[in-house]
Amino acid sequence: GRHTFTAAEIIAFAEKYDPQPFHLDEEAARNSIFGGLCASGWHTACIWMRLMVEHAHRSLAEQVSSGEPALGIGVSPGIHDLTWPRPVFVDDVITYTTTPQEKRELRSRPGWGLMVALNEGFNQNGDPVLRFFGNLFVAMRDSQPDLKAN
Repeated sequence: GRHTFTAAEIIAFAEKYDPQPFHLDEEAARNSIFGGLCASGWHTACIWMRLMVEHAHRSLAEQVSSGEPALGIGVSPGIHDLTWPRPVFVDDVITYTTTPQEKRELRSRPGWGLMVALNEGFNQNGDPVLRFFGNLFVAMRDSQPDLKAN
């Protein structure tokens, strides 16, 4: 998905979760290492999560409506190598991508596998602003009953 970061949204998130001057005050941000108001890295990660969940819900609904077997998506046992290579500034439009890297069946959980995916965010200039690897439990195609869309 894609998201545009506004000044009001950046400040509102920072007030609640990451109250550092360069996320809260335009003047203080201009005098910081960033040179302008920028979003918290955690804010960029939270937007990725919201868009990923929305995508998963749409995909499940599409599978059910087309008559395909709906595959279950489980919880994430964690992420690793989280980086924020560049700041996200006011009015930056971030496009998020998820690229599967590997999958393996779980012997401890019959019918389930573990997928590792590279998750990235790029600004409107194609510059990377977020990067991490996420682990996700996923149902195996041949061993999971159909699920109903919510």
